[in-house]
Amino acid sequence: MHLPTGQHVVILKEKTNDRYLPIWIGTFEANAIAMKIQEMAPERPITHDLITSTFSQLGISGSRIVITSLSEEVFFARLHLQQNDHEIDVDSRPSDAIALAVRFECPIFVAAEVLDRAGVIHEHDKGEEKVPEEKVDEGRLAVFRDLFNSLDVPDLPDEPGSRGRGSSSS
Repeated sequence: MHLPTGQHVVILKEKTNDRYLPIWIGTFEANAIAMKIQEMAPERPITHDLITSTFSQLGISGSRIVITSLSEEVFFARLHLQQNDHEIDVDSRPSDAIALAVRFECPIFVAAEVLDRAGVIHEHDKGEEKVPEEKVDEGRLAVFRDLFNSLDVPDLPDEPGSRGRGSSSS
């Protein structure tokens, strides 16, 4: 949660660099993502659990999600599903795609041009990398760093299309 505004934000970290991608999301999607990451189970299935369960019954799995573009401060994503030998590519809001990705345990990718436009680079102590346009507030970033470091997320494969969530772009 972004404390000054009370709005929710998901922050993706580039796997091999200190570059972060903040994406503002709705309360329900934030809760859906947080519940799964924290391994909390609601009494009744929430929408993303229902979708995952239905897909599973139909033999559909998530292969990856891709944050594909950014237009007028709105992010766009694609959900890539697999059913037998058939790949299904579905337009999605990034928040819903991420909520499903954490359930499918599939990779999250971000197009390079999206990271170039909206990514925030962490400034190292010795000034090795510069933050584009504005300086990162270390106090605010520390909250997210502490959250990331406290998560117990399995180490997953790097390759697109393989089961897992790792990538060089997320």
